[in-house]
Amino acid sequence: MPKNLLEALRAVTVVVADTGDIQSIEQFKPQDATTNPSLITAAAQMPEYQDIVDQTLLKAKKEAGAGASPAQVVSLAFDRLAVSFGLKILQIIPGRVSTEVDARLSYDTDATVAKARDLIGQYKAAGVAKERVLIKIAATWEGIKAAEILEKEGIHCNLTLLFGLHQAIACAEAGVTLISPFVGRILDWYKKDTGRDSYPSAEDPGVLSVTTIYNYYKKFGYKTEVMGASFRNIGEIIELAGCDLLTISPGLLTELQNTVAELPRKLDPSKVTALSIEKISIDKATFEKMHGGDRMASDKLAEGIDGFTKALISLENLLAERLAKLESQKVTA
Repeated sequence: MPKNLLEALRAVTVVVADTGDIQSIEQFKPQDATTNPSLITAAAQMPEYQDIVDQTLLKAKKEAGAGASPAQVVSLAFDRLAVSFGLKILQIIPGRVSTEVDARLSYDTDATVAKARDLIGQYKAAGVAKERVLIKIAATWEGIKAAEILEKEGIHCNLTLLFGLHQAIACAEAGVTLISPFVGRILDWYKKDTGRDSYPSAEDPGVLSVTTIYNYYKKFGYKTEVMGASFRNIGEIIELAGCDLLTISPGLLTELQNTVAELPRKLDPSKVTALSIEKISIDKATFEKMHGGDRMASDKLAEGIDGFTKALISLENLLAERLAKLESQKVTA
């Protein structure tokens, strides 16, 4: 008897929840969980997570000291909130949580390294081993170089906003633990660029991109894990069954769970040896040349960093408003 697609997928792929919604994580019980600035900002606005936001603000106020300005308190709370959600998530899942470095640091290697060390320090202070945390960093050249430094320190990284083979190869050569190629955002770009309404799942440009990266890694024996991300429909997920990991939104997890069908494995390391694939060596000049020649990757990386930056600014504004409300309630009391 066929299983539901979620159960079948778990037999060949590690399923990760792509959400900051703790209730969804409790429902689907994934191995790992990923968050990003947009997801944390959305979760922070949900009434059920107001306590996490308030506790983080009050703790930041205490840590900042009596003379601290509201801006200083908000800045400190902002740095702490992603970890606050990460700690809650780690109480539920058996595996790892991904916590993102400020997207505004994406082109600054030293600042990214410093921020990653700070995040890991916060987790360590809360009693969480660094093996349970993946630091998410945008896959710019500078971000990849930061990840190379961090990996040598035993801080594991998840390189995100990844759209091109050049980014994937650079990550693998840097010894990065995991990459998150964005399937749906690649599809979005091609639909807009070509004017097409849709693609068959097997011809989906995002699916083809992840398949190419997966085959390249397995062909040349790279240890970096491939985690497909940013899905628009379950057809994309079905075509990537067998990928090392897939991070999936609660809505699509529900659809997979409610669909009973056979799920043939599409990505398989045993089938890669026969493929003829050219090995590419990536230095900064080659990376920049390949990135400049890939309109989709160039557009989507810049757009992704901009989008995450806007989400972070929204989160800062949200925290400032909430702090003002807490202060007002304190005065009234």
